[in-house]
Amino acid sequence: MSKSGRKHKFGEKIRAVRERKGFTLKEVAAKAAVSESLVSQIERNKVSPSVDTLLAVADALEIDYEYLFRDHRQKKRVTIVRADQRQSMVRNKVSLQQLSVLDEIPREHSIEAFLLEIAPGGEKGDPEYGHSGREFGVILEGSAQLDYGYETYELNRGDTVSFQSDIPHLFKNSGDTVLKAIWVVTPPRRLFRN
Repeated sequence: MSKSGRKHKFGEKIRAVRERKGFTLKEVAAKAAVSESLVSQIERNKVSPSVDTLLAVADALEIDYEYLFRDHRQKKRVTIVRADQRQSMVRNKVSLQQLSVLDEIPREHSIEAFLLEIAPGGEKGDPEYGHSGREFGVILEGSAQLDYGYETYELNRGDTVSFQSDIPHLFKNSGDTVLKAIWVVTPPRRLFRN
């Protein structure tokens, strides 16, 4: 079952292709090395076949996998964080507001995004330690200084920055107004629990 609670229904596609090609249930079952009854149940969406069985039936009918799974790929979940429902946290002079919601199981391309606000004199990060992954930021307001390893970079409104996170880094508000930035981290640090 998908996260939305719906089963992915391949049966209609399999039946349509089988009938269009003029194969009987028995012929498909023999080619896929499964029972005729199982093919019938798959076509009627009465069972959720194993991936191996589904692919065997698809191969028997010479169905392109992309065609078979296209609808499944188009039903992936979209998450929205409403402006008035963002989780937030404040530590010292740093405020983070959650802009993205994480899957329960982080995936290969999972990201975590924040609206980052740092008061004058505030900073985020650690000059001694890094962590795995990458970070990307867009400066919305104010000015910042990024200490990255032994290098220092000045950033202003409209500038973007990206870097490997395994180098020690410290992000500071170098101005006299609140620094605002959109900040994206991958893999997620999981600062907010959903």
